[in-house]
Amino acid sequence: MVFFGEYQINFSGSGRLLLPKKVRELLKGNTFILTKGFGSCLSGYDKDDWEKRAAELLNPSLLQPTDMDNRRYIFSSLVYLEIDEQGRFVVPKNLLGYGQLKDKVVIIGVGDHFEIWEAEKWGSYIKKVKS
Repeated sequence: MVFFGEYQINFSGSGRLLLPKKVRELLKGNTFILTKGFGSCLSGYDKDDWEKRAAELLNPSLLQPTDMDNRRYIFSSLVYLEIDEQGRFVVPKNLLGYGQLKDKVVIIGVGDHFEIWEAEKWGSYIKKVKS
C-alpha cells in the first residue's frame, strides 16, 4: 500500500471531509487513524498498519524524555475515525484547531500514510521546498 497524489477538498459540513477514492481504496475497511502530524498537518494511517507502528512506538524507554514527548504528542490526539457510505468523515475539533483547517484542505499521499493540510499552508510549504 502506497499513498500518493494531491487532492483539493472542500468541507461539506461542520468538520466533514470527503476522503478521496484513491486514498479510501488503500485502506482496509472503513476505519482509519488520524493524529497530529509534523508541520501543522494531520496524519492519517490505515488501521492495521497503525497498530503495527504503535507497537514499535511503545518499545522505546520510558526514561528517555524525547521518547515520552513523541508518545504524548502522537497518542494524545489520536482518533479512530469511521468513513460513511459516501466516503465522508468528521475531523474532531481539537484536530481541526491544530491543523488550522478551514474551508479548503489538501490531502496528499506520503507513501506509508496520508496528510491533511490547510490549503494555504500547503501552498506555502511547496513554495518553500521549491526555493
